[in-house]
Amino acid sequence: MRIKSERVYVAGSFMKAVIETDGSTISRIHAYDSIDADLDFGTLRIVPGFLDVHCHGAYGFDTNDADPEGLKNWARNIVQEGVTGFNATTVTQMKPVLLSAVKNVAEVKQHHQPGRDGADILGIHFEGPYLNPKHKGSQPPEAIAVPSVEEFKEYQEAAGGLIHLITLAPELDQDHALTRYCQSTGVRVSIGHSDATYEEAMLAAANGAVSITHTFNAQTPFRHRDNGIVGAALRLGNLYSEIICDCAHSTPEALNIFFACKKDKAVMISDALMCKGFPVGSKFIFGGHEVEIWPDRCAHLTDIPEHSIAGSTMRMNEGLRNLVEKAMVPFDAAINSCTINPASLLGLQDHLGKIQTGYDCDLAVLNDDYSVAETFCKGIPQLHP
Repeated sequence: MRIKSERVYVAGSFMKAVIETDGSTISRIHAYDSIDADLDFGTLRIVPGFLDVHCHGAYGFDTNDADPEGLKNWARNIVQEGVTGFNATTVTQMKPVLLSAVKNVAEVKQHHQPGRDGADILGIHFEGPYLNPKHKGSQPPEAIAVPSVEEFKEYQEAAGGLIHLITLAPELDQDHALTRYCQSTGVRVSIGHSDATYEEAMLAAANGAVSITHTFNAQTPFRHRDNGIVGAALRLGNLYSEIICDCAHSTPEALNIFFACKKDKAVMISDALMCKGFPVGSKFIFGGHEVEIWPDRCAHLTDIPEHSIAGSTMRMNEGLRNLVEKAMVPFDAAINSCTINPASLLGLQDHLGKIQTGYDCDLAVLNDDYSVAETFCKGIPQLHP
């Protein structure tokens, strides 16, 4: 197949080009007028498909539900927002629930065909249960546990090795044992839901942590004499840092400052919950607690009237629009945060996150208002097959 546009995002800029695919892979990129195309998108922007490494669910499904049909439906529908790959993300719960959740992801992925079955299930983001109750957010406190290498091995075995990213509170990880174990086995460790000091965050990085989970939220804040985890996120150039770009979890001004500091380590996430895709006022049970969608499009805990944000309902294409149009983030930094940067965080940058020969043909075609005209997953059109 050959796909044509006057604005194809290549090497940090737009160019007129024709993308040729060989099945699921980009085989060549031609000069615009040198060859005929099967699909001509005119002046619409073609960018790499979006990667969401931190999302709990959508359309009534939560990863912890362990419902195979719910996960399959999520993968089929998330392509509407230009997403071509995602991490099914757990939330803190008791061991039997988490074991069932990760086993379900492994079983669905075993037979999942990206492109034919929607977006790729990249793996699992294991958020909790190794968190600090002081910054639990919407995570159920009754299920929070002490970090344990032996227990994590049980989860990873049930997941068939699909846990690629874990969020934990490093100050509770005795001698950084779990952090060091994950680092040695290729699991990326992200600092989150944590009361760590700046110095403790640095020590966690020295022992293998590579990322900060949803920067600014559920962590020690930045103060000019007490820099906290937020200070580590902004200061430590080698750490990736997730950021929720719905302009509710963090203001546009905070997003602008964040991107000015993080450059090529910013990772846009949706942190979306099962209530994504439903109208304002809808209520669901998340982590054992009731949440409701408010007019800000966030899910809020109904039993905590203040500071009650539990997660988002953001679509990734909306996050890109927020960054560029509201936070005034340069387009290249904004698009990299949901393509090549998350691919690099997961170690997948050799075949995901770019429009380049030899890379998977995962593409999002954007209208001028950032709505998605088409998504290609492994070369297969998703919205107009």
